[in-house]
Amino acid sequence: MKLHVRVIPNARHQEFSRRDGEFVLRLNAPAIEGKANKAAVQFLAEYLHIPRSRVTLVAGEKSRHKIFEIVGLDLSDVERRLA
Repeated sequence: MKLHVRVIPNARHQEFSRRDGEFVLRLNAPAIEGKANKAAVQFLAEYLHIPRSRVTLVAGEKSRHKIFEIVGLDLSDVERRLA
């Protein structure tokens, strides 16, 4: 499954939500030297209760709009965990 996420670095607290039909991930990590990307992969893996190796950043390395590939889940699983 490919998950399109808008990542907001340097947030006060970390959270994963859905706003206006778009997934939004707020992170404490700064957008320097890939720290926010690594933190996003780690956060998604923990949030979705899956191994980190099943979450991969496939597009948007230097953009706020990123695409993650998540192996073994579909969109309904992600939405259920957000509810």
